[in-house]
Amino acid sequence: MSGRPTTPAARADLVADTALALLAERGMRGLTHRAVDETAGLPQGSTSNVARTRQALLELAVRRLADREERVLALQDLPDPREGTDPLLDALALTVHRTLTRNRDLTLARYELALEATRRPELRAHFDAAGARFRTQLTALATALGSPNPDRHALTLIAWADGLLFSCVAGSYHAEPPTIPDLRTALREIIAGMLGTRPA
Repeated sequence: MSGRPTTPAARADLVADTALALLAERGMRGLTHRAVDETAGLPQGSTSNVARTRQALLELAVRRLADREERVLALQDLPDPREGTDPLLDALALTVHRTLTRNRDLTLARYELALEATRRPELRAHFDAAGARFRTQLTALATALGSPNPDRHALTLIAWADGLLFSCVAGSYHAEPPTIPDLRTALREIIAGMLGTRPA
């Protein structure tokens, strides 16, 4: 990464994006202020000016991760399920596949931050707050689908997606991620099970 951002916000984004890239490439041990400076092509000390402590750097990375994942998932732009589930299934399958392939590094960075949050209560609060927006959106989606228990079914969708992502990004299926049609079929089966209907 390189570049000389001209505003504080742009510099913070560059630092956060570089931190996420380092987490995906090198893991938590590879994330240091110096490594961010060097990888981003910034003068030494620039990252410390944006995030003075390691905790501040991790919090910045968590916020940026949530913003970028929200753009990737684009849950707010999904077709209205009340107009039929086929367009929704197509959009969801494409979104999951995009996460597995083009945005694989973001998923790896999220795993690193999630594990670190289990050891840092102060980071846990930021990680959970960042993730709450996705829970809210999926609960609303389950409600629109006609779920009799939207909170429980939102958890079902999240657990399926998280399990799939881990298996296909860092687990035993990393070499053979599912195709978009495969994902669509799985989603159709899950949603049909939630609603008590037969898969079409």
